[in-house]
Amino acid sequence: MGKNVGKQSVRSKGRGQSARAVATPSRPAQVAAILDEVLTWQSAADQSVSRYFRANKQMGSRDRAEIAAAVFDVLRHLRHYRNLAQSGPGQLTLCLAWLGLYATLEKPREQLPTEASMHDWVAHCQRISPDTLSFAVRYSLPDWLQVEIERLPQPESFAKALLQSAPLDLRVNTFKSSRANVLEQIEVLRSSQAHWQAIPTPFSETGIRINANPPLEQWDLFKQGLIEVQDEGSQLLARLLDPKRHEMVIDYCAGAGGKTLALGAMMNSSGRLYAFDVSASRLSKAKPRFARSGLSNIHPVVIRPHGDDRIRRLAGKAHRVLVDAPCTGLGTLRRNPDLKWRQTPEVLENLCRQQQAILQQASQCVRPGGRLVYATCSWLTSENEDQVDAFLKANPDFRLIDARELLPETLLETEKTSQVPVVDSAGMIRLRPDLHGTDAFFAAVMVRDAST
Repeated sequence: MGKNVGKQSVRSKGRGQSARAVATPSRPAQVAAILDEVLTWQSAADQSVSRYFRANKQMGSRDRAEIAAAVFDVLRHLRHYRNLAQSGPGQLTLCLAWLGLYATLEKPREQLPTEASMHDWVAHCQRISPDTLSFAVRYSLPDWLQVEIERLPQPESFAKALLQSAPLDLRVNTFKSSRANVLEQIEVLRSSQAHWQAIPTPFSETGIRINANPPLEQWDLFKQGLIEVQDEGSQLLARLLDPKRHEMVIDYCAGAGGKTLALGAMMNSSGRLYAFDVSASRLSKAKPRFARSGLSNIHPVVIRPHGDDRIRRLAGKAHRVLVDAPCTGLGTLRRNPDLKWRQTPEVLENLCRQQQAILQQASQCVRPGGRLVYATCSWLTSENEDQVDAFLKANPDFRLIDARELLPETLLETEKTSQVPVVDSAGMIRLRPDLHGTDAFFAAVMVRDAST
């Protein structure tokens, strides 16, 4: 069945020449071809999808969207689908592809090849009640992550939310424009495309949420640096650091620069904002974003993982330091579902050692009375509360401050209906996709004793 092809397409080579028929793989075969590579776990799923599209440039935007949607649906439901595919009438990845396409296409019976055995098999799978499946199979989790999720409040609600796709969140560059103005311009752009909408995010004052994936890079709003892609939870992180004009601020793990840009806009392009990262390539990719933003206070710096002279020179000088630490990224499973299959307890153990070292190094830059924010896009306690607790024990000159004072009231009000606190008794923050519509996210805000 892996050799099954759909309709023949005909490409004309010019007048007077005979037309040559080119075999086009069926949609399930296209999805299966990508899954064959993705399921080796040698690279991120989005990279495998991009490679396939580059090798098949004749595909239109609709084809690409349908294929990508099916691939990522399979990755979200992989354990469940693999369980079903054991009874499938064909090769594993082809059966997975059919399940993903049935879940994402509008009219799969009409849009997919007329293979009665496959259609009948999928129909049989759809009649199986999820209630008959174990928690790990129903929500497609590795065993070790099932254990971690079941430690959380309302674990089933959380696990179910991770199976959904995430909306597209944008952050308005307030150095150049306002959210109201950008929303007006987006409304003009979408006037002939009523199938999607853009609305203000409920918690971030600079956020816009879109329930589709329009071609942002073609928009003048994007080219002129008025908008950037950034999850609402990540936008709130800048609010926790709360940088002021004319201060010295360090984004210690700047990466692609999204949070650096948010901080720079809050500082109104004044003061000095360092974007530190150990990866020259990541900072290089961030530079076009910095240029579009119009901000002139950003200073990208490639640092060594240990013993960097520039860090020593900045010891005790920064008003505010952000450590958005490298982590498992499990809070982004709605966007990157392959991570739950690519991460392992061994990877986690190594990351925790890195996080501990990075937090300790970054804290040296904080001046007396200055603020230190530690954050991850993870929901694992070992990457979050455990790291903060260990740091505070080793550094008694730092103390936690209650993040409740720094968050918008609209976010805190979600506690009334969910019965799950946004901020715990120690003052640390957890956001969740099921309760807040953001990626799963953790942050702790600390201040250094002014007398040190």
